[in-house]
Amino acid sequence: MIPHKCTICKNEYTTLHTEAAQDVIVYVCSTCLEAAKYNFIWICMKCGEVYLRPKKLVIERLKNKDLKSAYTICEDMQMIQGIDMCISCSPDVILDNYVNKKEI
Repeated sequence: MIPHKCTICKNEYTTLHTEAAQDVIVYVCSTCLEAAKYNFIWICMKCGEVYLRPKKLVIERLKNKDLKSAYTICEDMQMIQGIDMCISCSPDVILDNYVNKKEI
C-alpha cells in the first residue's frame, strides 16, 4: 500500500486509514492517533478542515447535559469524528443555527 499524508496533521505519511463515508478516505498517522487519546478531533467532511480540542476543556464547556454525558462516556476513547460542515466552509449555516438556538 502506498503511504498518504495524514488527513489531520498533513505532515506525516501513513497507510493507516478508514473510509469515513463513501469514497472519503481518512488517513491517520500514529502521532495523531496518540493525540486522539487527549483531544477530541473533528474533520469536516465537506472541506477537510480539522479541529482538535482538549477533551477536558470541551467537556467543561458543554452546557447541554445529554451531550456532556455522551462526551464524558467517550473521554477515554480514541475518537476522530466526521462533521458535515464547519465554520470555515459554511459560516452562514453555522451562524444561523447558533443565532436561532440563542433565540429559543
